[in-house]
Amino acid sequence: MGALPEGIVLHEASGQLELRWSDGVQAHLSARSLREACKCAACENTRRAGRPFVAAAATALTQLNPIGEFGLQLIFNDGHDRGIYPWPYLHELSVIPARE
Repeated sequence: MGALPEGIVLHEASGQLELRWSDGVQAHLSARSLREACKCAACENTRRAGRPFVAAAATALTQLNPIGEFGLQLIFNDGHDRGIYPWPYLHELSVIPARE
């Protein structure tokens, strides 16, 4: 199955999601980068139409909801709550260089 999460911490003050993985990878992902990486149908359709979503600098995570053993539903302060972030995708985001 690949790497599994061993630790998940939402740092509210910094807005960072800290992820520690079974393969030793550790990452701090910003709410803004996670919002821009959303793969829900609406966000994907917007990208395909040539209009990539750019999150506001003040984007914050307001809630994390575990989705069984599949991944996390991330809820953002802009009201967006449709994206499910599977563990393999979150791991991929953890190992690619941050754009911010």
